[in-house]
Amino acid sequence: MVDSYSKLEQLHDSMVSMTKTIESLENSILETLKENTELKVENQLLREKMDKMNNAHNNAIKTQSGLESLRKIYNSGYHICNMYYGSHRDPSSDCMFCLDILDNFGEKKKAH
Repeated sequence: MVDSYSKLEQLHDSMVSMTKTIESLENSILETLKENTELKVENQLLREKMDKMNNAHNNAIKTQSGLESLRKIYNSGYHICNMYYGSHRDPSSDCMFCLDILDNFGEKKKAH
């Protein structure tokens, strides 16, 4: 009888261990499915962005040279914003107006 009881305990322990393993696998699969869904969404957004970039490629080439010119002026220590255009700026701090122009250069043209 003791032998039967110990076998039953071993079986119970094995079942508990298997249950934990199954739960762990379920969690792992759920995480993988979640990550897969996130990657699909990100992939779709990147495809849309690439399509948009490819469509705007010709305009981007023209805009890029203007943007690079403004970046060089800004990096040389001069403002490119409407408020302080052409005046010296403190190289240790950025001007939010100038950075806004650099970040959004060409976007206003496209809107018109």
